[in-house]
Amino acid sequence: MKRAMVFAILVMLAAFGAAAFYSTAFLWVFIVLAPLLVLAAWDLLQSKHSLLRNYPVFGHLRYLLEEGRHQIRQYFIEGDRDEVPFSRVQRNIVYQRAKGANDSIPFGKLINVYEPGHEWLEHSMTPLDLEESDLRVTVGNDQCTSPYSASRFNISAMSYGSLSSNAILALNLGAKLGGFYHDTGEGAISRYHVEHGGDLVWEIGTGYFGCRTKDGQFDPEQFEKSAKSNQVKMIELKMSQGAKPGGGGLLPGAKVTAEIAEARGIPVGEDCHSPAAHKEFKTPIEMLKFLKRLRDLSGGKPVGFKLCVGRRGQFLAVCKAMLSTGIHPDFVTVDGSEGGTGAAQPELTQSVGVALREGLIFVHNALIGVGLREKVKVICAGKVITGFDMAAKIAMGADICNSARGMMFALGCIQARACHKNICPTGITTHDPWRVHGLSVADKGPRVMRFHKETIEHLQLVLGACGLSDPEQLKPEMLWRRVTHLQTLNYRELYSYLQPGELLQGVTDERWQDWWSKAREDSFAVV
Repeated sequence: MKRAMVFAILVMLAAFGAAAFYSTAFLWVFIVLAPLLVLAAWDLLQSKHSLLRNYPVFGHLRYLLEEGRHQIRQYFIEGDRDEVPFSRVQRNIVYQRAKGANDSIPFGKLINVYEPGHEWLEHSMTPLDLEESDLRVTVGNDQCTSPYSASRFNISAMSYGSLSSNAILALNLGAKLGGFYHDTGEGAISRYHVEHGGDLVWEIGTGYFGCRTKDGQFDPEQFEKSAKSNQVKMIELKMSQGAKPGGGGLLPGAKVTAEIAEARGIPVGEDCHSPAAHKEFKTPIEMLKFLKRLRDLSGGKPVGFKLCVGRRGQFLAVCKAMLSTGIHPDFVTVDGSEGGTGAAQPELTQSVGVALREGLIFVHNALIGVGLREKVKVICAGKVITGFDMAAKIAMGADICNSARGMMFALGCIQARACHKNICPTGITTHDPWRVHGLSVADKGPRVMRFHKETIEHLQLVLGACGLSDPEQLKPEMLWRRVTHLQTLNYRELYSYLQPGELLQGVTDERWQDWWSKAREDSFAVV
């Protein structure tokens, strides 16, 4: 039957083509119909898509609508507070603050405060009018000889390769202008990270990019040379990340340009593999010894590790290793499983890893429980956009907040969700020269700086409203959450907060007791 239809189409094409020689009207009909008839014939003959074989030409409408579904939803259907993954309200806050525009809200709250999930901070009857400050915190314990005074709000890990050259340039310019740090991501320190001289946190991943031998092992000489740069302020060892916890990565050879190869220390045009696990250590004790080695090679700069919390006993094993070796990292970065600026397998990004709130509170409590919280700063990353977001995370237990996608919005990201296709319309996550050129470094760098500045100012506004003069005064009992329509609880009631040294003295909480008893400092394997 389909062959008969194709034959009929060919006959129609021939008839219209012949008529077009004698009539202008038939010529225009032929010009319009001929492509459609050819497409119909092709659809009927191909065997890849059943939909097109059964509904030639018209079936393509389905694919066109599917391709534009995200844009149609985002611009015409999506509500202002639908988080997929960031709401229009959240994005607009960043856009307005990055531009220095008015971001005030008229006519009261636009949310239902009686819906479960609503969160708020207790304010004070005696609020404070705080003077403008950059609210810095010193990272570096007594084992660190070159501590770093860090901003409370910084650029989270995003590699050159996942971001374009102009995006990296603009982010680092913003960091330089605003006096905050820029995490390199595991793709190493590229020429674009150093052009403007903004503070860097150098992230070392499983591929040891920028400090690796030809066979992918750690190269201490290369590391020492780069780590002693004045621009590098801290060293971060990546154990896992929120976007794809427990997974490695592969950068296809076609994407390994000369500039990416130069930064990472890999051959041009060859597949670049990031293993899932590190090769330099196998146990918690060995991991801490490697961190100490990095600190020594860097000249005593702060070192720490980043993870998306998974098995609780494994982090507690690291805590036990801290106690047995006496080696204390200067910081731990907690990445929430809701994070991720690039692309990852749906199984990992959707269904693996602990979300930021639970992960942050767990790490904070674990360090308190072993009596090391004062020595180890806690940095968190995962959908931090506003001053309230920062205040809430600090109340939960963080010292410092990082933001990745928030900083991308400051660059002009429109949440097109095409980060993995090399067609990012704003030039942020693409290496297409035309699109990258559209991102003006001179314009976007100051926008990143203004977003940072206004977020810190709004954190101070929240602190003042709560009658507090310092972020350290924020406590979990000040942060409230509506858990049902009729019940509200503060965070100290919602989560178990340990007392200093409680894990060493014998914790009463059964879950903590179970996790602690199964942790071993000489193995990541949970008993």
